Amino acid sequence: MTLSRPITPAASALRDKFREVRAMSLALAAPLSAEDQCIQSMPDASPTKWHLAHTTWFFETVLLQPHATGYTPFDLRFHYLFNSYYEALGPRHPRPQRGLLTRPSVDEVHAYRRHVDDAVVALMEEGAFDWATVEPIVTLGLNHEQQHQELLLTDILHALSCNPLLPAYKPASGPALRLATVAPAMRWIEQAGGVVEVGFAEHPGQPAFCFDSETPRHRALVQPHAMADRLVNCGDYAQFIADGGYQRPELWLSDGWAAVQANGWRHPAYWLAPDDPRLGFGLQTQGAASWHVFGLHGVRPMEADAPVSQLSFYEAAAYAEWAGARLPTEFEWEAACNAPGIMQMTGHVWQWTRSSYDPYPGFRPMPGIAAEYNGKFMVGQLVLRGGSVATPEGHTRPSYRNFFPPAARWQFSGLRLAKDL
Repeated sequence: MTLSRPITPAASALRDKFREVRAMSLALAAPLSAEDQCIQSMPDASPTKWHLAHTTWFFETVLLQPHATGYTPFDLRFHYLFNSYYEALGPRHPRPQRGLLTRPSVDEVHAYRRHVDDAVVALMEEGAFDWATVEPIVTLGLNHEQQHQELLLTDILHALSCNPLLPAYKPASGPALRLATVAPAMRWIEQAGGVVEVGFAEHPGQPAFCFDSETPRHRALVQPHAMADRLVNCGDYAQFIADGGYQRPELWLSDGWAAVQANGWRHPAYWLAPDDPRLGFGLQTQGAASWHVFGLHGVRPMEADAPVSQLSFYEAAAYAEWAGARLPTEFEWEAACNAPGIMQMTGHVWQWTRSSYDPYPGFRPMPGIAAEYNGKFMVGQLVLRGGSVATPEGHTRPSYRNFFPPAARWQFSGLRLAKDL
């Protein structure tokens, strides 16, 4: 008889983290009905149920099937249904048709999660697994799931925004308050420029994980510039709208102006103008003569000092042009991350940069199946930095590189200004 080794403290901590992250996904889905969890409001979004299943598929396909002796898949058909973009793993259900998957049911997806969770925990508690092989996969899987936790929120918010009733994902604990405060004036923090170190670096006492796109750490040259100490807020952006910002082609990149005309953009994605008929549905009557904003807590009066959100790169760049400034590069942003006086660098909105999502010098993708995780998307995308209100706590770091195409505006994305010196 072969006896398993006792679980090590490191494996025990990883097991507990696994349980914590997996439970959080279910908690985020809990306010939603089964009908809510099935809908797909556009090809770029996915149903809540799909997010719950795909993150489970990742652990089953990348961890359990290759590395857990005797593991039995929950349902072999799920290999096809819940693959996202991993070409090396075979064909998959088309992304734009994920909303047609009324089956398996939410209950079956939950059963799938329990089946996989039990197997992952059993593998770690066995104590005899190859830590050097399993730990990186589990850690990647947890960070992957945290990315999908944010997507779960942004995707369901978009879906709910398509409902004329504009239902809240989760009602706020108290009434909306319009505070009679004036946001502090934007201050400029000068940066000397020069050669800076960018990319992931390990620090004692901090997690050693990063995505491959954050490596290798290298030197970059930045010119002298100034960075705004805070994010552009809703009051700032309302002035841009009032000044005809969406009607002035000279402010816009050519592709951005084409997007404005084609899509009829006149304000951020989830803003409601005073004459929006949906404000007459009993959603919000107090202060209905001004802008309102739809968010996770439903329709609320616009807060002038709240960071503006749900902007495309094109809108961010147009605002910067109107303000006589520009968007920072991702290297300027990272170098300024810990500058004295800088505020709102994370936990509010993702911040568009003027940098394309390119590989760093000497970049090599992760080995194995995970090689398809980031590198193949390094074209036609812009980098965002920071982290948003929907980003799981502790998930980001100064070197973290988020990326989206320039027209994307359903994310919690905003902007910070920079200017040359």
